[in-house]
Amino acid sequence: MTVPKAVPVDQLKAALRREVMARRRAVHTARGNEASFALAVRLWKEIKANGNKIAGYWPLGDEVDCRPALTALKTAGAEVALPVVAGQGQVLLFRSWSPGDALESGPFGTAHPTTRAAIVAPFVLLLPLIAFDARGHRLGYGAGYYDRTIAALRRDRGILAVGIAYDEQQVDAVPSDVHDQRMDAVITDQRTLCFNEAFRSQGS
Repeated sequence: MTVPKAVPVDQLKAALRREVMARRRAVHTARGNEASFALAVRLWKEIKANGNKIAGYWPLGDEVDCRPALTALKTAGAEVALPVVAGQGQVLLFRSWSPGDALESGPFGTAHPTTRAAIVAPFVLLLPLIAFDARGHRLGYGAGYYDRTIAALRRDRGILAVGIAYDEQQVDAVPSDVHDQRMDAVITDQRTLCFNEAFRSQGS
């Protein structure tokens, strides 16, 4: 009897990326603007903005646009930052951002604050993603920047890693490796999934 070989995790991830990215593209076209403002309302309720240091992201392509949420959180007193790719294989840096600030182009089509912006040590990280599951696993683009960064920050101090997505990006199971970091919560335009009581207390 021939025992079937297990499919490598990298191949499983690649296939899932193709499937969910097509789904995300369709949802973004249908209701991207509506979802971004619904997300802003939900984030307002779920995250204590006053005094918090929150790192968001500048959306690429059909990622959920979290900029309305970042603007609202900034207005409410949060210190908001955006990620900067420091170099291949390194952890992300986070620099202060306010609406209207000039940005520089980064790798992979990203945009980030200039070197004149102060470096921020965030407590809450809002994570773009391709897919997520009910266990808190996240599927990204495969470069590992956020996994390395979250692991480094968790070794140093307490942080909350919060995935941002359309509701339709949930899957039954995200293939995972030992280096993949679980999220503390996922916030979609329709609901919040909490995987860590420390996050739940944010909204209390």
